[in-house]
Amino acid sequence: MIHVKKLSLNKIGIALALSSVFYLSACGEDTTITNGEGFNKNTNTDFNQGQLVIGLIDNVITPTYQQFSELASSQKEAVTQYCNVEKTANTSLALETKLVAQESWRSAMNGWQLVEMMQLEPLLKDDGVLRNNIYSWPTKNSCGVDLDVSFFKADSINGQPYDITKRTPSRKSLVAVEYLLFNDNLVHSCTGSATPVDWNNQSEQYRKIARCEFAVEVTSDIQNNAQILLTDWLGVDGISGYAAKLKSAGKPGSEFATEHDAVNKLSDALFYFSKFTKDAKLAKPLGLFANNCGTQACSQEVESTYAEYSLENIINNLQALKMFMQGGLSAEESSVLGFNDYLIDVGDSSTAETINKHIELAIASTQSYQESLAKTLDNDPDKVMQTHDQVKKVTDKLKSDFITSLALELPKTAAGDND
Repeated sequence: MIHVKKLSLNKIGIALALSSVFYLSACGEDTTITNGEGFNKNTNTDFNQGQLVIGLIDNVITPTYQQFSELASSQKEAVTQYCNVEKTANTSLALETKLVAQESWRSAMNGWQLVEMMQLEPLLKDDGVLRNNIYSWPTKNSCGVDLDVSFFKADSINGQPYDITKRTPSRKSLVAVEYLLFNDNLVHSCTGSATPVDWNNQSEQYRKIARCEFAVEVTSDIQNNAQILLTDWLGVDGISGYAAKLKSAGKPGSEFATEHDAVNKLSDALFYFSKFTKDAKLAKPLGLFANNCGTQACSQEVESTYAEYSLENIINNLQALKMFMQGGLSAEESSVLGFNDYLIDVGDSSTAETINKHIELAIASTQSYQESLAKTLDNDPDKVMQTHDQVKKVTDKLKSDFITSLALELPKTAAGDND
């Protein structure tokens, strides 16, 4: 059984429960639209879209960004402590502190997988460079990480001092930290002509220390980028960042002509759930899209392979979507407006109820696994297909009734999705 962990979002005031084949007929979105009384009447509704934007920013998005920044700092501290102990050659204490460092990565990943569902301008600008610097998946490069361990150890690359801010995202980010903390094989993973010089001939202790030292550098870079995210989002003064731009929608001088434009920007973020949660994390490993195994179930395609944390990542994406719909994790505890309220106001409570029901069913499906996602793909791909189908029922509704009822536009990344 996958055990559930808790990650609290302070300003939300709730405990967030986080968990610690080839099937051609699954292709093709269900785009049936059920029109209720008053369906798609939002142009005449008196629903306060500005308060929806403000509520989601202040009570869901901002505290989630702040929480991740805190977790990134805690991760750096834990990895630094582990590395300090590793250098003492105290094997038992090093193992103990490494386990703490691994747990800090899990906690940071819990927080990040919520942020993944909240990708707005600070994370999207310049082709998503800030997002990728924090978490480069699905792009990953274990050989690149191995090479950079050596470059950092020597403090030299191409005749210049090592500077992690100039390195490509696939050589750093949370993906690299996972590889460095959870991969116990100290042999480098490079197979081409470029390999870490004399790496495999070094002592085990030398390689452990070199890897942990680089892990400290990477976690420091993640911490810095998490702070950049907060600064860009809130502004250096706390009131002039991108969040304020969204809140000012419809006012004179705003880059958003109407409050509805800002709502549409927030709804765009939800479609990470279709492109990545459904497609990259489930459909591709199942073989519904071509993968490294061809067109069949392929366990090496899952997210977080070294830490075996794929299921928890999916659950956290679902929890973030739930927060957007309800204005928080619990509809009963939250007085903040969510997308549910908007749907109800335009006369489409059926879509709100259906999306919420299938979110809960998808969470329950994902929490019911007895093994990791990779092992389940190998041993019981039908179970993974069931989870995919539950997730797909959510995305079907998002891309049909949800968008139509609220007169929103599909982001380009979701418009061409046919799984």
